[in-house]
Formats: sequence, structure tokens, C-alpha cells
Amino acid sequence: MSKKNVLVVGAGSIGERHTRCFGLTGRVEVSLCELDSKKCQEVAQRYSITKSFTSWEQALKEQPEIVVIATPAHLHISMATQAVAQGCHVLIEKPLSISQTGIDELQALIDRQGVQVSIAYVYRCHPALIAMRDAIHSGRFGKPLQVIASSGQHFPFYRPAYRETYYTRHETGGGAVQDALTHVINAAEWLVGPITRLVGDAEHLALPGVTVEDSVQVLTRHGSVLGCFQLNQHQAPNEGFINVVCEKGTASFEGHNHRWRWVVEPGGTWNNHEQGPLERDSLFIAQAHQFLDVVEGKAKPACPLSEAAQTLKVNLAILESIRKQAWQTL
Repeated sequence: MSKKNVLVVGAGSIGERHTRCFGLTGRVEVSLCELDSKKCQEVAQRYSITKSFTSWEQALKEQPEIVVIATPAHLHISMATQAVAQGCHVLIEKPLSISQTGIDELQALIDRQGVQVSIAYVYRCHPALIAMRDAIHSGRFGKPLQVIASSGQHFPFYRPAYRETYYTRHETGGGAVQDALTHVINAAEWLVGPITRLVGDAEHLALPGVTVEDSVQVLTRHGSVLGCFQLNQHQAPNEGFINVVCEKGTASFEGHNHRWRWVVEPGGTWNNHEQGPLERDSLFIAQAHQFLDVVEGKAKPACPLSEAAQTLKVNLAILESIRKQAWQTL
């Protein structure tokens, strides 16, 4: 098969990662679009990109087969709409947007154009989470009753330039809810179903140089399933747990340990399903391969627009709950 032409739009940290990881699949020719000419040149040179653009319109005129949108969240829907209208397959970075404006129209356009669109919730490409979801959905542990998630990392260590990016404002997709918790929420909805009610609390506690929330707590209802989420972006350890308590056992995803575990006997010990160590790029390379498989008709989108739109509703409901200090019904 000939290599696909992939245009990555945005050369920030996540755009650079998509550039690198799509290139590492060996299945594509990557071009880059970045309005900042200096940044565009630097990233293009770093990865030997032969085609780069500082104009979105000019980049689209080159008729790429696939567009990866890695710009701030408030630009996602308009840019995806332009790309889909031209017949491109599109991978959109999370979160899908900062509002619900234009999503129904984008879905209708996708249906008319017959192209593939997925949203880059990369946990859905984690082999341990996939295996745990398969086990839960098989009925092995009985009906899910409760989901409990706890996550944290030292954001300045992993993203030292955060004060100069979209992260500083909710209007561009910033803050802990839209930047980090959205990953966990999307994964939990994938495991036990969509959130129907929630109440949230959040605060800026520690991150220097910003005022957006860096610590979040949310209580949720996924229909009859109870949920509880907590996340911060300032603790020393980088760790994340998603536990699903079921009628006949408990399953636990440990992202930082690259494994999932389960217990079925009261007072019993954990059984470990080890995946082995993963490098920081491993999931993004897997995500790139998965989307290329989708484009080639070998797989379905890991996170279709409809499911990302549901998680977007949750993001917005959490922020509204924090503002109003009240339960929100989705």
C-alpha cells in the first residue's frame, strides 16, 4: 500500500508528538502546518519534514488524505469542518471543543462525505484498559456498580511551558477539567456508560503562573452506577487509577503501572494482568496505527464524534457545577 499523506496542524507539544508518532508508524508521509514560522521550521527540521506551511488554507490546498488537528480546543470544530468538507479523514485532539456549537453540523457533514473522524482520547489505545474493558463487558465480574478514579502528576515537570499555552484559559481548553480530567472521564464512560448527573468542586491550589483550577473532585451518576473522580496537577508521583466495582468482583486499571488487576473473592488477593513497560510515545504510536487502520477500513474509530461529544457535555457540566455549586443533569 502507498503511504498516506498526513497533515498535522499545530506544532505545540501535542502536535509535535503526533508528528513524531505518525512518522514512526512507517505508513505515512507527514506534513506540518503551524502559524508560528519559527516553531514550524524548528519542528519540521527536527523530524525531516519536507513540506511545511504557515497557512492553514494553503496546507489544505495540498489535499492531504488525513488531517490531525492539534490546535487549541476552541478551533477544533471549525477546522475539522473545513477538512471534512474537503474529503479528509480527521483525527481531532481532545477535548472535542469548548462548546457544543457546530457539532451536529459536523456530524451531518461527516455522514455526507463518508469520511472517518475520531477524537484522540489516547487511553482508548492502552492495551491494559482495552483488556479490562473487554473483561467487564463480557460479564465476567457481573454488573458494574461503582467507578472510582484518582489521578495526579506534577504538571510543570511534564509540561514546563504550560504558562505559555492554551492551558491558561478555559476559553482555549485550559484548566485541569478540560486538559486532564477529560481523559479519565472519557475512559470511565467507555467502561461503564455515559454520565447522567454530576456535581463538581475545583480550586487553583498550587500551580504557579495560572489562575485556572489545578485540582478537581466530581461525584457522578452513570445511570444506576455511582462514580467518584479526583485529580490534581501538582503532586510528585505520576499515577492514575480507575477502579470498577462490580457485583462479582473489582477491576482496577493502573495506568502508571501499565496493568490492570482484579479480585473476585472477598478478602482475596489481586490478580495482575501485566502489559509490560510502555514508553511515553507508545500509546500515541498505537493511536496513530489505529486511526490509519480506520482509514483503511480495518477498524472502527476508537472514539467517534458522538462519544467525544458526550464527554464534552460532561466537561461543560462540571465547569457549570463548579460555578453554580449545584448538581447538573445531562
